[in-house]
Amino acid sequence: MSDLEEFHHSLIADIQGDADALGLYTQEAFFEKVGEILTEAGEIDQSDYCHFEGQRQAIREGKKRRLSLAVSGYGGDPADAGDVLSLILCDFQVSADVRRTDGKFLKAQFSRLVEFLRHARTADFSDELEETSHAAQLSDLVQARWKSIEKIKLIYVTNSDNRAVVDARPAGSIGEKPVTYSVWDLKRLRAFVEQGKARADMTVRFAEDFGGGVPVLKASGADTAFESYIAVIPGAQLAEIYDRWGARLLESNVRSFLQARGNVNRGIRKTIMEEPQMFLAYNNGLAATAEGVELEHTEDGLLLVSAENLQIVNGGQTTASLHAARQKAGDGMKDIYVQMKLNVIPTISADTVVPKISEFANSQNKVAAADFFANHPFHIRIEELSRKILAPAGEAGYRETKWFYERARGQYADERSRKTDAEKKKWDAEFPKNQFFTKTDLAKFENSWSGRPEWVSKGAQKNFAEFAKTIEKVWGRSGAWINEVFFRNLVAKAIIFRRLEKLVSAQDWYEGGYRANIVTYAIAKVAHDAREMEKVVDLSRIWRTQAVPNDLEAALLLAAAEAQDIITNPPDGVRNMSEWAKTQACWKAFSEKKLIYGDAFQNVLVEEEDARSDENEVTEDENLTKSVEAQTRVFELGPAFWAEAKTWGRSQRLLSPAEYNTLEICSKIPSRLPTERQTEFALEILAKLEAEGFVAAEAAE
Repeated sequence: MSDLEEFHHSLIADIQGDADALGLYTQEAFFEKVGEILTEAGEIDQSDYCHFEGQRQAIREGKKRRLSLAVSGYGGDPADAGDVLSLILCDFQVSADVRRTDGKFLKAQFSRLVEFLRHARTADFSDELEETSHAAQLSDLVQARWKSIEKIKLIYVTNSDNRAVVDARPAGSIGEKPVTYSVWDLKRLRAFVEQGKARADMTVRFAEDFGGGVPVLKASGADTAFESYIAVIPGAQLAEIYDRWGARLLESNVRSFLQARGNVNRGIRKTIMEEPQMFLAYNNGLAATAEGVELEHTEDGLLLVSAENLQIVNGGQTTASLHAARQKAGDGMKDIYVQMKLNVIPTISADTVVPKISEFANSQNKVAAADFFANHPFHIRIEELSRKILAPAGEAGYRETKWFYERARGQYADERSRKTDAEKKKWDAEFPKNQFFTKTDLAKFENSWSGRPEWVSKGAQKNFAEFAKTIEKVWGRSGAWINEVFFRNLVAKAIIFRRLEKLVSAQDWYEGGYRANIVTYAIAKVAHDAREMEKVVDLSRIWRTQAVPNDLEAALLLAAAEAQDIITNPPDGVRNMSEWAKTQACWKAFSEKKLIYGDAFQNVLVEEEDARSDENEVTEDENLTKSVEAQTRVFELGPAFWAEAKTWGRSQRLLSPAEYNTLEICSKIPSRLPTERQTEFALEILAKLEAEGFVAAEAAE
């Protein structure tokens, strides 16, 4: 079985499992899965489900024809997505073998999506639909935003293997709005899920597609690991490139960073509009990477002809601002030039090198850019805890397991793929697939619990960007709060969230749609009301049993039913319920609503002081374990090792007097024995020395 066939079977099993667990149609479960992928890849900002299929009579080329209309969802309100309307059509079919599709098949599918858009623009069409239906709300949104929409993206997602490569391909216009087409087929889905690669053929052909090559100067020697170039690119050309690929042109961490910082920079826009000729002088320019470049030698020097997988790692706001202002700037755009530092990073090194360039390039920003990176200590600590903490078997289990935290896209699949068939069985038992969660999942759990369901409703990426603002506060100076207690509580929140998703889908009162909004609002409400009673939900109990108590389920369902009522009955003048759920006003109205949970609710609550007492006990046990581990490690390394570390550290002038004295004691073992605190301190010193380049002689051999 090929890798693609294995992924095909795994994807179908996942979708069917999600559909069964959540009470969804397989098409909706598929949309939810690919919606997460498209948002994380930067194809769209958020995903909203909107299934519609139908037929309409129309006159085409003087003949009466029966037209097919279809849509599966959209990328949120265009007003929140740079005035881009994104429509999505999904094709999911269960088959034993991988289906093959071609360009002719694609043309028919995109035709259905185009016809839906043509009809959705008319009031007659929306008037025919049930007012509260998703299709009617999408039609209303299209009509309300049509004048301000600058671009239309049509996205087709299929679990077939498609022969045609279609990625942001320009394809005429609809109502004078430029249209691009993109296809995410099985190969492309697999590449992103397993390797984090979002593009199909994201090669920027400067000379062929964007008006001409870019003059560059080589800025690297023959012996350097990576090629580097300095360029000056016309602002109009950069804006045109961004217009084609949008946020996918920005390295993923920069994309999150920009979402947190807000709208287009006013200072940049002012320069564009008032002093375009000074743009190069005032602006810091771009830092970019590419996996490969094509250069041409001319009489005037080197010319950059094309760049494979061009990614802007610093200067995303400059690029977005140029794109946003290009129409109002008019002829002034011809006077704008932007300096660009371009590093060529081969594919094999991209996953490790590009994020580092991105982090260092953005380190001057006031908001801690590191908050958005997978290598922030917060994410590393959660990852470490997830690999070592055993979750109780629970009432229905038979063995202890672990919850796998995927700090970077593809970790779970990558670690599993390295194992033999026998090792995979052991791995699957240790890390069950339903106990796997990502950074955006973590942000969803935490923001729901802390009373920010309106942010969770805005989609995975925007919610993660909002959560990232709090990481430094949660982390503190040393990260002491991100310990075993924090991780246990995080898992308990995950258990609650996922259990409520299943429960809501099975309720008679559930009208369909808005389940994601209902779940986050219900959890936020229950946590809020518990705090109002000066109590908290007993998360330690949920961790111990790996299940949600019946009394808590009842409270959550009560809140969920009320959440549905609030969300589906917006104020007068508001018709789009999904957009209503994303507002602070919606959460305020719900948080202030009085709910009567009943006496049983008290059974799942504990006093805040009692909860802290339980946490302190766990922390004391954890500290004792750390102390024993530290002592064992220091003694195992031996006196000769510590003597070498002491000598090296002193020669490099890296040791303070206290650090030197601690290493001196460790180098005298067993005639002198370090205290518990000194062993922990010794390991901290060792980590510092190793970060500076220390390698023991035995290790070097």
